[in-house]
Amino acid sequence: MKKATIAAFSSKASNGYSVRSISLPVRSHPSTIRVEEELNKLKSWEASSSSKVETICIGLSGLSELYRYIKELLNLPLTQQALSQHQNQKWFNDLLLESSLMYLDICGNTRDAILLMQETIRELQSSLRRIKVGDLSIESIVTAYNCSRRKMRKEIARSLASLKPMDNEIGAFPMLNLDHHLSAVVRVLNETSLMTSSIFQSLLLFLSVPVLKPKPSRWSLVSKLVQKGALARKDQPENMNELEGVDIALSSLLMHNSSKDIEEQKIQSAQIKLDALDVGMVGLEKCLECLFRHLIQTRVFYLNIISQ
Repeated sequence: MKKATIAAFSSKASNGYSVRSISLPVRSHPSTIRVEEELNKLKSWEASSSSKVETICIGLSGLSELYRYIKELLNLPLTQQALSQHQNQKWFNDLLLESSLMYLDICGNTRDAILLMQETIRELQSSLRRIKVGDLSIESIVTAYNCSRRKMRKEIARSLASLKPMDNEIGAFPMLNLDHHLSAVVRVLNETSLMTSSIFQSLLLFLSVPVLKPKPSRWSLVSKLVQKGALARKDQPENMNELEGVDIALSSLLMHNSSKDIEEQKIQSAQIKLDALDVGMVGLEKCLECLFRHLIQTRVFYLNIISQ
């Protein structure tokens, strides 16, 4: 009885209706999933990031880890074959070739700027170790440091300016009619490019913080910090990054209206702030060196695609 019923139902369905096949969702390749996981970690970092060196180093380290998984994804034969078939498309040039070159330039130039800044910081540290309370040469020492900071800001401003046009192009990236795997690859590469830009912007904005100028409001802040003894401690306002902390400490050295004890405290504070900044710059330089290697390897892969 059951067999007859099933046969009759099957016959009716085949005669009166077209049978629709049910397509199960296509699962992403494990390499794509790993990239997405790293992107999600960086999105969490982005949502809670600050302008402190330690936070920026975490972002740069996470970006290096992201590119490590990007390389695994790009080394898949399936990915290589799919990308090679679209190497003449505009999105291949804009998303892969142009952006990879720009990020390499920014990474290398920023690392060079940080290395130069490290030299200036260490020269200033050496000068402060020799200086005595009331020494009038402090003004020339601080001026030399500020000149170096302004020079670095100009270099960083060029990198920031180069990021904006690329952000607009990548942000307006069109949805492409590609097969599932290639579509997933292009999507995560696009998100990776946007995340790279975001983290570089955080780094560049940190490095380009304006040099403290003797404006009444800012000198008032310096004076208050001196009176409260905050300059002699390691703590500083939550919204102040390491560069700003050094600026405040150095500016206080130019205020020669304190007792000998307070003047010694100000020199000690400047040394503490400079030590912290030097450690931070070393960390940033190491992070950028690691990231630079990953960016080179990624760009070499893209160049190999178009040379095949």
